[in-house]
Amino acid sequence: MPGSTTSVLRKITLSALAAASMFAAGLGTASAETLKVVAHSALRVLDPMMAGAYIIRNHAYMIFDTLLATDAEGNIRPQMADWTVSDDRLTYVFTLRDGLKWHDGQPVTAEDCVASLKRWGAKDAAGQVLMANTQSLAALDERRIELKLKAPNDFVLAAIGKPSSFVPFMMPKRLADVPVNQPIKEMVGSGPFKFDQAAFNPGVLVAYDKNQDYVPRNEPPSGLAGGKVAKVDRVEWVTMPDPQTAVNALASGEVDYVESVPVDLLPIIENNEDVVVDLLDPGYQITAVFNTLHPPFDDPKKRRAALAAFNQKDVMDALIGDPRYYKLCGAMFGCGNPLETDVGSEIVMKADPEASKAMLAEAGYANETVVIPHPTDLVLLRAPGIVGADALKKGGFNVDLQSKDWQTVLGQVASREAPDKGGWNMLITLLGVPDMANPIINERLNAKGTNGGAMGWLGDPKLEEMRAAFAASASADEQRKMAEEIQAYAYEQAVYAPLGQFFRVTAWSSSIDGIVRAPVTLFWNIEKNP
Repeated sequence: MPGSTTSVLRKITLSALAAASMFAAGLGTASAETLKVVAHSALRVLDPMMAGAYIIRNHAYMIFDTLLATDAEGNIRPQMADWTVSDDRLTYVFTLRDGLKWHDGQPVTAEDCVASLKRWGAKDAAGQVLMANTQSLAALDERRIELKLKAPNDFVLAAIGKPSSFVPFMMPKRLADVPVNQPIKEMVGSGPFKFDQAAFNPGVLVAYDKNQDYVPRNEPPSGLAGGKVAKVDRVEWVTMPDPQTAVNALASGEVDYVESVPVDLLPIIENNEDVVVDLLDPGYQITAVFNTLHPPFDDPKKRRAALAAFNQKDVMDALIGDPRYYKLCGAMFGCGNPLETDVGSEIVMKADPEASKAMLAEAGYANETVVIPHPTDLVLLRAPGIVGADALKKGGFNVDLQSKDWQTVLGQVASREAPDKGGWNMLITLLGVPDMANPIINERLNAKGTNGGAMGWLGDPKLEEMRAAFAASASADEQRKMAEEIQAYAYEQAVYAPLGQFFRVTAWSSSIDGIVRAPVTLFWNIEKNP
């Protein structure tokens, strides 16, 4: 991994410090009790089941807790609950640990957690597979939850303990009973921080106060597992769409943490003695997602023509530039993950615009407009959108690149309307490497269509059958063979396009300690030194 985990400590120029003071005027100096963070995106949507955006997931981890969790080695560990499994592998019983309370003071009950699992299971790709294989899910008493399967499988713990993207967060029953297509109105969890509703300024500021009543586990933190000890009184996320401003604010001590730093700005801070620069998570893939409800991408032949138009290296060079921080990767289950394979991926590794044009002509492309919502305030998605749109144009597509802020983009891609009525055709976005580890977790391969399908609403019964067979298998060799077959089929049908894998750079003040390495940005265990 580029840069390893070694912190780089040096000095920044006086001119940069002056610029930081100018740009961040009014922000003030970070205090010992409050951790000031520049998040990678603004936050407006709060319900973690409303969208898979990572800023919403990160927010939810501050407030809500999980029954199980994935540790730094990828093992599933107890978090809110421990578990037992019957000898026939059909019955799981989860027992809540003592002392769990919601932020309103009420005790956490098994009934709350059953409702939470059902709401998650109606939304998440892995949760849907689990619920389809569940005979019953019920509270045995105040602290015990029983899940009975229709047939044994080894996927239960991995699904409930999944670390990212539509995480099964626990919430009070009155919130969990809200239909999953409607947002919850309260941010009441049982996690280590409480949401400050009065301070929330959507898109500008979000703040969390330490939950004084939280009882952490005794184990040290490891990934998403272990003790979640809040060591600062308050965490504030501020929005700075300009990364130069954010970096300057960090250098001058006006903020403590910048979640995402563009590689081209590293020369400014990698010589600053007061700043630590590091890579905290396993990386991301840029992916092009097709809306399959409308032309032209309701036709797999035209989707495959789009795959022929893309060039991963062009995308990565524009986004990252420095090859130490990216790799070309056609693996739909992520490069570096156990199921990595390059089967079928040749088509996205080198642009062939003439082949794309020929494929479009053969498919009867009628020059339909391809609407691509393009977020301009999310630094990791600016360049990929522009490069991807340019590749499609060269490949013969009629492209309408619509630039707007990320939260507006999220609203647009939630719409099933036709592109000329506020909908969309393609979104170029990213997916964390842990979120693509197998065909069940990988949300891009959810092919349930409009009845529970993921963004893009692909309906493909054959792909769903292949995913179900993968979930039912307990043989690692058989699962690997199935994964290769699924990827080959997904490329044949052009389900989506992987456009390269990269590492995100994070920077923070050298005055803070206790950063936890995980595929999610976490703020427990962090303390500030005087």
